[in-house]
Amino acid sequence: MDWNVTDLIPLEAYREKRKNSPVEPVYYEDHVGVTGWRLFGYEEVKLAFTRHDLFSSQNPEPSEDPIESSILRTDPPKHRQLRMLVSKAFTPKIIEAMETSIRSLTEELFDRAEASGQMEVMSELASPLPISVIARMLGVPSEDFNRFKVWSEDLVGNNGERFQNCQQEMSVYFKTIADERRLHPQDDLITRLVQAQVDDEKLTELELIGFCILLLVAGNETTTNLIASSFLCLDSMPEVRAELLADRSLIPVALEEVFRYYSPVQLTYRTVKQDMELNGHQLRAGEPVFLHIGSANHDESVFEQPEVFNLHRNPNPHVGLGSGIHYCLGAQLARLEARVVLETLLERFPNFKIDHSAPLERIESNMMFGLKGLQVVLARDGTAASRYA
Repeated sequence: MDWNVTDLIPLEAYREKRKNSPVEPVYYEDHVGVTGWRLFGYEEVKLAFTRHDLFSSQNPEPSEDPIESSILRTDPPKHRQLRMLVSKAFTPKIIEAMETSIRSLTEELFDRAEASGQMEVMSELASPLPISVIARMLGVPSEDFNRFKVWSEDLVGNNGERFQNCQQEMSVYFKTIADERRLHPQDDLITRLVQAQVDDEKLTELELIGFCILLLVAGNETTTNLIASSFLCLDSMPEVRAELLADRSLIPVALEEVFRYYSPVQLTYRTVKQDMELNGHQLRAGEPVFLHIGSANHDESVFEQPEVFNLHRNPNPHVGLGSGIHYCLGAQLARLEARVVLETLLERFPNFKIDHSAPLERIESNMMFGLKGLQVVLARDGTAASRYA
């Protein structure tokens, strides 16, 4: 079975939108039905990311959803205050110190699958690794892995009812843990959030729970899909695999190209903050704006031959991790986890092969690009893998 990125991501449709107009009023409908502006061009998406004076991350309508009280949905100065609370947990020094434990867990996950010679990448590696890492940072039991994964999928999926239900379930879950940490503090992120103060005030319960939900989801969904997409690239691009096998120092730049090429986060949104003109269009305060990250990362005006996976692309100013004040807080952690996975994969199973007899299905999410499943043969040589070509 042959796969092509255009079967999974509507690159041709994006190209047509960019060609016709960088900013085009399009009726957009998701689980609630929203009419708004869509930005498909790189410069327009970058503008919406970086000009928080023009485009707001906040929901214009009051909401009791915890995620709406997180740093994802706040503007300065509140955003700056909230981000400072957790940024200390993601310093380069702290992330670098985690490499040994991440490598150990990665080896363990590969060990479990090696006996059978096959691995279901999503459920046996790409999901459990980042969830286990962020669960340990937060201080929640990794035994709840299955619950975390279901919640993560519901939060980024297209089903409105499941979106609401998962937030209610997570609220109960994290409130229970936060209450326990107030009585019995531990050396974890939830304890630090419970004890934290912003302008001499503690976080509200909604803000605290919103933090936990965001970190749990952002701490695994992006990395999960980055890892899976890396497998796709190496499987379909033998020349890229050969270069990485010859020079492992190229793995970090390869991952940056995966961020551009398959963009784990495909879509996010903002609200127009003040009346403005953009490329001849009149945008009014309060109107929703949808940022098509996947399209921006394939914009021909910025990326030469964007449809080509270029291991040596330089510069590579992709917006796969956002930009400006909302640049992904866990970017370094995501890069570290994915790098360790690829290093381990190429060292132990350099001739791995995706089982092309299984259909490749995208998860039901407008926001994220991810796979429902990905079966691979863990071959050390080409013999076993050849049967699945």
